[in-house]
Amino acid sequence: MLVLITYDVSTEDTKGKGRLRKVAKQCVNYGQRVQNSVFECVLDPGQCKLLKAQLLKIIDLDKDSLRFYYLGNQYKSKIEHYGTKRTIDQEGTLIL
Repeated sequence: MLVLITYDVSTEDTKGKGRLRKVAKQCVNYGQRVQNSVFECVLDPGQCKLLKAQLLKIIDLDKDSLRFYYLGNQYKSKIEHYGTKRTIDQEGTLIL
């Protein structure tokens, strides 16, 4: 299923900057960045649960925000994109 993950991490102090880097690093491990704080991740239920737990350990619930949008398996017809930053089909064939 496609899960859209968005976050807003407070960077008013050095701990916040560290949290921001850690959140981005975890998201990169599971999907692709489509905007600065937005990732598209194709996950199975186990991966989704694991990623969510990892991110919730990183963020500060009093200062940061984390959102998960569950778009399901039939997501391709639900996404429209215009402009720069073309993405790759995460479920398609990758030729290296």
